[in-house]
Amino acid sequence: MMTRPDFSLIPKVDGVLDDPAMAPVRALCEGPLLTDLVRGAIDALRTAMKEGESVAGSREALTAWVIQNVRENLNQQLAPHLKRVVNGTGIILHTNLGRAPLAEEAIAQIVQVAGRYSNVEIDLESGLRGSRTSLVEDLLCQLTGAEAAAVVNNNAAAVLLALNTLALGKEAIVSRGELVEIGGSFRIPDIMSRSGAVMVEVGTTNRTHLKDFETAVTDETGAMLVVHTSNYKVMGFTAAVALEDLVALGQEKGVATIHDLGGGVLVDLREYGLPYEPLVSDSVNAGIDVVTFSGDKVLGGPQSGILVGKKDAIEQIRKNPLMRALRCDKLTYAALEATLKLYLNPGRLRKAHPTLRMLTESVSVLKRRGRLLVKKLETVKGIQVALVDSKAQTGSGALPLEEIPSVAVAIACDGLDGLAAQLRRNDPPIVGYVRDDRFLLDVRTLWPDDLKVVVDAIQKIYFQK
Repeated sequence: MMTRPDFSLIPKVDGVLDDPAMAPVRALCEGPLLTDLVRGAIDALRTAMKEGESVAGSREALTAWVIQNVRENLNQQLAPHLKRVVNGTGIILHTNLGRAPLAEEAIAQIVQVAGRYSNVEIDLESGLRGSRTSLVEDLLCQLTGAEAAAVVNNNAAAVLLALNTLALGKEAIVSRGELVEIGGSFRIPDIMSRSGAVMVEVGTTNRTHLKDFETAVTDETGAMLVVHTSNYKVMGFTAAVALEDLVALGQEKGVATIHDLGGGVLVDLREYGLPYEPLVSDSVNAGIDVVTFSGDKVLGGPQSGILVGKKDAIEQIRKNPLMRALRCDKLTYAALEATLKLYLNPGRLRKAHPTLRMLTESVSVLKRRGRLLVKKLETVKGIQVALVDSKAQTGSGALPLEEIPSVAVAIACDGLDGLAAQLRRNDPPIVGYVRDDRFLLDVRTLWPDDLKVVVDAIQKIYFQK
């Protein structure tokens, strides 16, 4: 016969709060939150007892049960939601995993600025108020050949701001084949609409000619927008207008030109054995008024949107009231400045720049790292592990057709989905992918110190089994 639980032994809220065993918990949390946690734990205890769970019957034991529940829930609440993740997907600029990992120099600069005051908006020479854009403007101009620069919180904001400044209440002409959609169902037509510009489509999906723009330009035209189709390619019977031709038309008609590059490439990737991607300097040299691009893609910096181009156009953008709403904070500027300075030393760039390093690391190096991981995992009972060929990707719309030769550690076991879920719940989480009845971790996106994390997590999972 089941013994009826004695609910009178359930401790009171005040009794739990005053218990000496709560001292370590009170050191982390006090006040209404702690009280709520205790009430929740007592409610959980009462429910467990009603449902017949095996809960020790003495008041002291029940109090210890409540305190343990409070401790666990408090630890869960205090644990950061944003945390480091081990990326075994082989996607280098993984949008869902934070895109570009920062260089050590950028991390160090953030630490320098984060914990103290900084000169984010003070001119130290004059002592007067300064502009935060000046912290990186000279660097951006030096690296791109532009006359001026501005920085906002992402590239979508940069495009929005450029259109709002140069084409508010006017028409903005764009090729029909460049009305792209990026991740999260974010579309160029929506950005153009929100900017206050009136979108005018010209050309066709696969072919747009200069005469299409010439015909569309009227007294109501404020800007002509070119969008780099970075996340797909139209191939075959195609035609696009050269930037130089569009600039010449804009100058003839008094219409501004804007080039949305998406990802910002500052060096010729062919020097690193990768396919060509348009350089920011190409657009600047073509005479485009405003070029926009991301700071956190191939450029390798923090999330940001960068605008470079003609001084008059950039000055107008800086004076736009939206500039303040879209501006970046001091930590973004700290990381961006340090990242841009890496490009001043081309000989060291690949080693210091995590994104370029992962893009160009040789397969032989990856195999050595992969074999080390396989060797450590071969001792785990319950799994079969092997090193296999794989294909990595750049991600975030960069080099969309390029598959980068790589290797992956493949794990075969019962319950693959369960293994993947348990690894995602690890601290730190480990993210890979399932293919051909195996769980894979691509070595190209694993850092050397990730190997121990993976081994410890898998050993823990199978030891518990």
